[in-house]
Amino acid sequence: MRIKLLVLVLLAFTGPAAAAAQTTQSLDMRIGEAPKIVRIGETNQLVYELHLTNFASVPFRLDGLVIEAGTPIKTYEGDELAAAFAIAGPKGEAGPRVIEPGRRAVIYVNTPVPAAYSRGSISHRLTLGKIGGDDASFSISGGTATPESAPPRLAPPLRGGPWVAVYDPGMERGHRRVFYATEGSATLPGRFAIDWMKVDTSGKLSSGDADIPSNHYGFGADVLAVADGTVVALRDDVPDPATVSGRPRPGIADASGNFVAIDIGGGRFAIYEHLKQGAPVAVGDRVKAGQVVGFLGFTGQASAPHLHFHLADRASILGAEGQPYVVTSLTRLGQYETIGDFSRGETWPPTDRSEEVRDSFPPPNLVARFPGD
Repeated sequence: MRIKLLVLVLLAFTGPAAAAAQTTQSLDMRIGEAPKIVRIGETNQLVYELHLTNFASVPFRLDGLVIEAGTPIKTYEGDELAAAFAIAGPKGEAGPRVIEPGRRAVIYVNTPVPAAYSRGSISHRLTLGKIGGDDASFSISGGTATPESAPPRLAPPLRGGPWVAVYDPGMERGHRRVFYATEGSATLPGRFAIDWMKVDTSGKLSSGDADIPSNHYGFGADVLAVADGTVVALRDDVPDPATVSGRPRPGIADASGNFVAIDIGGGRFAIYEHLKQGAPVAVGDRVKAGQVVGFLGFTGQASAPHLHFHLADRASILGAEGQPYVVTSLTRLGQYETIGDFSRGETWPPTDRSEEVRDSFPPPNLVARFPGD
């Protein structure tokens, strides 16, 4: 759902005659894709992006953001606000949290939902500093939206394990924060994307020479349909690189390598990327949940063999909005504290005991085992 909001205007005047002279251009505040409530791990979280575009002739510094639902449900300020704030395109030179004239900022919201929240509409209150001139501070409110909940339940895309759910919502160039405008409008296909990588109990990705893709534990693993559906798009003409170090560096059009897209109904499409050549399905095939639809590979823009999986609202790799889902069943084995720990090949910290988790979206860098061999 796209919510179109008018440009917000700050009025500061003492009478009708002064209104025209003292009206000040402010920010356009928009929520492009409706906020989502999804169970991530054991916590319900609110996930969306707030877009702020400066139509004024002076820069504004964002000093605070309060998300409200009658009462405040989340306050962003200081370092937490800076971590959620990003400028579209090259960074400006005016300082942190500053939106220069003509620039757009995006606030990436990922926050637990308070127990008291009644699931009604939310709105936003911004505290801004006007840089230059009188340096006046002021507040504006807007960006009303109603979060969507009850994401679809999907079967696991892989079998066995251990598999690591590699992603970091706060990473500057991670899936969560890369918009694409390849089809006439900006979309965020990787909003809920996960790169699944198989490891051993020591956190290693491969046995033997790691430069040989087939030595990686996940390489060639069966990739499974997450729901009943119809194959609506497929690519299977990208050869598998002979070595990791000698892999090509494809452009944006070929970054996904071999892929499969499955229409699972309800306006949702399961997208599998970086697959090995030799797809066992074709466009038009009907598939059942758990059926093999591909094999984990190393094609496209990838640093190591893995399965990129996400759910989208269109059968487009880059021109669709990423959608939430929950996995029907997995066993939680452990979790890396940071994506950096995983990247350094450290041993993953195990849980006190393995536990089955149902109907939950995997949290960042979870180590999991799926049902099956």
